[in-house]
Amino acid sequence: MSIQSSFAGVALPLPVAVLPLRRSVSLIRAKVEPSEKTVEIMRKFSEQYARRSETYFCVDKGVTSVVIKGLADHKETFGAPLCPCRHYDDKAAEAAQGFWNCPCVPMRERT
Repeated sequence: MSIQSSFAGVALPLPVAVLPLRRSVSLIRAKVEPSEKTVEIMRKFSEQYARRSETYFCVDKGVTSVVIKGLADHKETFGAPLCPCRHYDDKAAEAAQGFWNCPCVPMRERT
């Protein structure tokens, strides 16, 4: 629907104040699964740690799978298996420090 005015029989559009549209631009990172090779490396890493620390995986295999895939994703993305259970303000900085690499300090303290 356009707003028009008649002037001498000619329809003219009325001036309309045009405000700049605010569009939020967000980048969507396509979720790419970590490679099978990296997942296998993190699975072996996790199994070895569990044996050495006398700990065990979650009974729910889905939880274990998500954690191992999270480790693999962080390993591929940041070069270090950051614990996927924690929040990081800056994952790249955390990976560079190596302090919170999985198994994280809370896990180490429980063994």
